[in-house]
Amino acid sequence: MREVAAQVILPRFGRLSSDDVHEKAPGDIVTAADREAEVLLTAGLTDLLPGSRVVGEEAVAADSSLLAHVGDAGPVWLVDPVDGTANFAAGLEPFAVMVALLRDGETVAAWILDPVGGVAMVAERGGGAFVDGVRVHAPAAGRPARELRGPTFGRHQPADVRAGIDAAAGTVGEILPGHFCAGYEYPAIVRDEQQFVFFWRTLPWDHAPGALFLTEAGGVAWRLDGAAYAPTDGRRGLLVAQNPDVWHTVRTTLLASLSASI
Repeated sequence: MREVAAQVILPRFGRLSSDDVHEKAPGDIVTAADREAEVLLTAGLTDLLPGSRVVGEEAVAADSSLLAHVGDAGPVWLVDPVDGTANFAAGLEPFAVMVALLRDGETVAAWILDPVGGVAMVAERGGGAFVDGVRVHAPAAGRPARELRGPTFGRHQPADVRAGIDAAAGTVGEILPGHFCAGYEYPAIVRDEQQFVFFWRTLPWDHAPGALFLTEAGGVAWRLDGAAYAPTDGRRGLLVAQNPDVWHTVRTTLLASLSASI
């Protein structure tokens, strides 16, 4: 991941031309760095683990049928070559490189790299979460709703969902604007910069790495019905929080109007 970042991502940061940026879907952009990084990561990861396959964000954008392989038996790598592409394309931080290893559809290891800062976040199922080799833990204490802060990312939400959250915004301490980079949002919960995040879209390469990192640090990544996040679950709506107490507080205040079936 560091090699790929140094080779094709960082040299383009703040230096992209108009020919390097394209719209792959309405409101969703991709850069030459995303595409080239995914090709290099795919080659390197399959060399590391012969017999594995890669499901990458850009490959799925080109062929949506590849998404079905997330639940394949055996080892599958999930790759987000540049998480936070809009930030990257604008010459802004944060952005990240993210990789997760799945076995039979379950996330067993995760890596999140901040290419600019050089900080690496790593997690292994049952083995803990680490930042540059130092084990980290999310705050374990509950807090009253008025002390809780976090973003809810309303851009992709249906109007009724967004309206319900807006109406309940005063039940928590602050709704933050967010950084539009899952590779930043999950570690920020562990660092106590924010105590929760509500995501609407839950594409696996965006969430498998961060969800494992957070849960191994003691936090939770649960659907609105309380089911733990799984990369093979394509439903909308995911509430992540420092600990179960914070999750339940946000669920019963800010998100009380939302159906558990979402």
